[in-house]
Amino acid sequence: MEIVIFGAPGAGKGTQAKRISEVLNIPHISTGDILRSAVAAKTELGKKVEAIMAAGELVSDDLMAQLVREMLESDKVKNGFILDGYPRTVKQVEYFEKIRKELNLNNSCLLNIQVDFDVIFKRLTSRLLCINCNAIVNESDIKEENTCPVCGAKNSLIKRKDDAPEVVRRRLNVYKESTEPILEYYEKNPTLKIINVNGDQAVEKVTEEILAKLKDC
Repeated sequence: MEIVIFGAPGAGKGTQAKRISEVLNIPHISTGDILRSAVAAKTELGKKVEAIMAAGELVSDDLMAQLVREMLESDKVKNGFILDGYPRTVKQVEYFEKIRKELNLNNSCLLNIQVDFDVIFKRLTSRLLCINCNAIVNESDIKEENTCPVCGAKNSLIKRKDDAPEVVRRRLNVYKESTEPILEYYEKNPTLKIINVNGDQAVEKVTEEILAKLKDC
């Protein structure tokens, strides 16, 4: 099963990808994983990526497509995959569709986790990081003031820069302008089957809905 997991920042893609990866026994592959794997393997592509990242520059769409192709033709994904974070733009979709055609990936679904932007904004701006155990917790889960509800550490909870209101707004705007048009692309060109899932429910319920709907993929 070939799954492209999709949704706005804070929709729960990473959490759900990990859960369904364990159930279906197929790897969850993020763009970060692909880049790190290429660098660690010290291939020609990996050396290019390492130099680009060391210079603080962005990996080009063309090079990213080559890395994705390299990963998707490896033995690691021979039984399927959950691709997280790619494609991010309609331009990248064009590369991705070429890769799918070349590798004969015909059993693909786009799993779209739907959450209202107002809910996401509240969800992200209410998050805190425990610097003791690295758990990410919601302010509503804190029972004792300045105490991590996971490990019990005192005065260990901080607000991450990525979860500041102005940063969250910017991330959501970028998603709306650059990434959301991918849905419209696949609605007009249904080479991938779009599966919509309600992400505004308990984590376990979201997983149940995903697994039920993936049976039609």
